[in-house]
Amino acid sequence: MFTKRFGLEIEFTGITRQKAAEVAAHYLGGTTDTAGDYYDTHKITAPDGRVWKVMYDGSLHCQKKEGRRTVSANDSYSVELVSPILLYREDIDRVQALARRLRKAGGFANKSCGIHIHLDGAAHTPRSIRNFINIIYAHNDLLYKSLQIAPERMRYCKKMDAILVERMNQVKPKTLRQIESIWYENYTGNCNGHYHTSRYHFLNLHSFFHGNHTVELRGFNSTLHAGKIRAYIVLALALNHQALTQKSASYRKVQEENEKFAMRVWLNRIGFIGDEFKSCREHLYQHLDGNAAWRYGSRENVRSHIGARNTENGGQNI
Repeated sequence: MFTKRFGLEIEFTGITRQKAAEVAAHYLGGTTDTAGDYYDTHKITAPDGRVWKVMYDGSLHCQKKEGRRTVSANDSYSVELVSPILLYREDIDRVQALARRLRKAGGFANKSCGIHIHLDGAAHTPRSIRNFINIIYAHNDLLYKSLQIAPERMRYCKKMDAILVERMNQVKPKTLRQIESIWYENYTGNCNGHYHTSRYHFLNLHSFFHGNHTVELRGFNSTLHAGKIRAYIVLALALNHQALTQKSASYRKVQEENEKFAMRVWLNRIGFIGDEFKSCREHLYQHLDGNAAWRYGSRENVRSHIGARNTENGGQNI
């Protein structure tokens, strides 16, 4: 799953775009150039030729620190870091180190800030796009609680719509053109614009059909915590891999009587295995209820559950 290309957008405040560009250029060893456009884009060209951008985002609530207080700031403190095309094994250390430096310089995220991950759409087919839709819908509630999506950001990353999912699974579209038609059928007006309303979902396919041919995941609260950023990237790549490789995916809601256990089983199934991803799993379990090790909560609850089942079966040991 780590062979697929992706791009990263991290929104934050606390420092100005000028300062963020200086920090990025110093770490990357790159040169800076200001585009002078509406977004006040600062381009940082790294020695490998790739361009990182620091841009304005009008949706952010700008703030800064004054001593121990957090106060409102002007829009020069609206910062969106946009990466070039990345590969996990080659670039994850660079992404994490840059996040740490921006955080040390005074950058921080508030509830208006998000992280968006763009996944290369080149390998996707009608089957894999349908899979992606179903996977996200089936895990809607688990993902939103795990990721603690702030109410302030819900308008920008809505849950997958039940009507759309039902239509996709009734029609079972065989072409990308058919999927595109279903994606837009409940919207009026021109669907070619960059800021089309359909994009504001956890899974954004507007960028796939009328953007840079990427599948975008928008359901991450922003942070400059390097470990959390890594966990979000790994989750995005794992979801993408699951969509690409499974023959089919169910859209039925996941049973969540023990949220942590349900998340653990799912994460293991999609590739979060071993010590390498222990911290990633922990970040994704953090806000869930239950016990990750035991489906019924504890060893004692397991014995109690088995005893109850034995009683239901006439005392026969099962």
